[in-house]
Amino acid sequence: MAHERYRKFNTKKTYPNQKLNNDLCQVVKARGTLVFVRGQVGQDPDNFESLEDNSPYNQADQAMSNVKLLLEEAGSKLEHICRIQVYLTDRGFRDDVYQAIGKWLEGVYPVSTGLIIDGLARPEWVMEIEATAVIPDEE
Repeated sequence: MAHERYRKFNTKKTYPNQKLNNDLCQVVKARGTLVFVRGQVGQDPDNFESLEDNSPYNQADQAMSNVKLLLEEAGSKLEHICRIQVYLTDRGFRDDVYQAIGKWLEGVYPVSTGLIIDGLARPEWVMEIEATAVIPDEE
């Protein structure tokens, strides 16, 4: 198989209040070196529960914790991140969200795209972070 898929799930469980039935995963490791991390939010990666404190900073901090965990499960690290995409539901959340991201990616210097969008899949989510990493041939 060309790609390895980590933490497979069906959207029936993730979005119980919506009529979805999609087979997805949290991470795809392509051809052994490219790692694509699905958009992460302020949610526990094991039980899909949202945070009690849904502040933008805490959501971003949890999302980055998830990114780190998922990268490690795929044999990668935060230091391997080349690109992040950040989605915000309000421009006013930018400072808090990027403060949290910066804490996790200090010294990494990925390229980053930030988008302001109308909303995310759940109303309590105010931000989402995707990451792409490339595992070096040798470390």
